[in-house]
Amino acid sequence: MSEPITARPAGFFRDVRSVAIRALQQLPRDLAFVLPALAVPTFFLVVNIGALQDVAGFTELEIDYKAFQLPVAIVFAVTGISRASALVLDIQDGYFDRLLLTPVSRRALLLGLMVSDFVLVLMLAVPVTILGFAIGVRFPTGILGVVVFLLMGAFWGVAFTGFPYTIALRTGNPSAVSASFVLFFPFAFMTTTFLPLDSMTGWLAEVARYNPVTYLLAGLRSLFVGWQFGELGKGMIAIIGLGVVSQTLAFSALKSRIDGR
Repeated sequence: MSEPITARPAGFFRDVRSVAIRALQQLPRDLAFVLPALAVPTFFLVVNIGALQDVAGFTELEIDYKAFQLPVAIVFAVTGISRASALVLDIQDGYFDRLLLTPVSRRALLLGLMVSDFVLVLMLAVPVTILGFAIGVRFPTGILGVVVFLLMGAFWGVAFTGFPYTIALRTGNPSAVSASFVLFFPFAFMTTTFLPLDSMTGWLAEVARYNPVTYLLAGLRSLFVGWQFGELGKGMIAIIGLGVVSQTLAFSALKSRIDGR
């Protein structure tokens, strides 16, 4: 009696690539999801600069207020953007379960989506940065500074994706995934979004000192002054710290869904 024919594993990296390519191919159908992620930070960048750049006290900054606000726009553009909504649809229509019947690497199911997320957040960060150039922002750190600026924003965006993926895998609920951006609100406004840390007082200043977004923004803003590796290092530590927490939750949720299938 002949042995049953079974599919052979394609290899971990090929699995990651296949999942990422499929996720990227779906993006043109999800423009209604992507475009607001670009429009909202662009709107707030223009409004904040127009309303606050001439407020007393900002003239003492090492950088002008346009450069002070551009990192905020980047962070808003890349945070909470993921393919978690597509993952929920795959769970609901049974495609995710069918994948589990194949020899595909289980970790690749998430890592492939995160690779596509990295490409997506870079696509969002680039036009926001171009707008920054259009309104007069310049990088004394040159083209390498622009690259570091974009990459730090993209790494932050991917680090945050663990939270929506955790919600998607735990609940399988698209509404819950859509609301996951609410998790970012405390990070977004209890930090140096509008004011330098030295200008903040009371409990808000204390909260901002422990907020990882504060150090991310400081690292991004340092690129408009020069190569301040201490600030860049703190920004990267904030990204890594967030990533460790969120990705641990996401892969734990993936394991739970696989084991409970």
